[in-house]
Amino acid sequence: MRPFAVIYPMFAMVLLTAATLVILFRSRVRAVRQGKVTAKYFRIYQGETEPEETAKPARHFTNLFEAPVLFYAGCLAAMVTHDDGTSLLVLAWLYVLARAVHSYIHLGPNRLGRRINAYFASWLVLMALWIHVVVHVTAVS
Repeated sequence: MRPFAVIYPMFAMVLLTAATLVILFRSRVRAVRQGKVTAKYFRIYQGETEPEETAKPARHFTNLFEAPVLFYAGCLAAMVTHDDGTSLLVLAWLYVLARAVHSYIHLGPNRLGRRINAYFASWLVLMALWIHVVVHVTAVS
């Protein structure tokens, strides 16, 4: 495998986050145009109740800066320790896939059971990725 190939799944996560930001922005503009909330609400997020169609992507966007931070850190740790094995790359892509499925469910039909399963699957893959990195570091030390 090419060194630092794990940068590609990291970039895919960045693109997923950027796509969510576009969805969030568009939902807020639409909500203001439809009179569901005033633009003033978004100054300090007080005084009105945010409609579900903007609250859901806002919460999801925030979520993409929580657990995925550990994904980025794990990938960077792998790069620093020259862990460029195929299994690491597979785990990284599986994490991105699980998070993409989670995003699709959350921003789409939002079926809670399926969403929880996708989220839990992403955590299992994230833990496996970190275990892989720790084992690699231990083996080369």
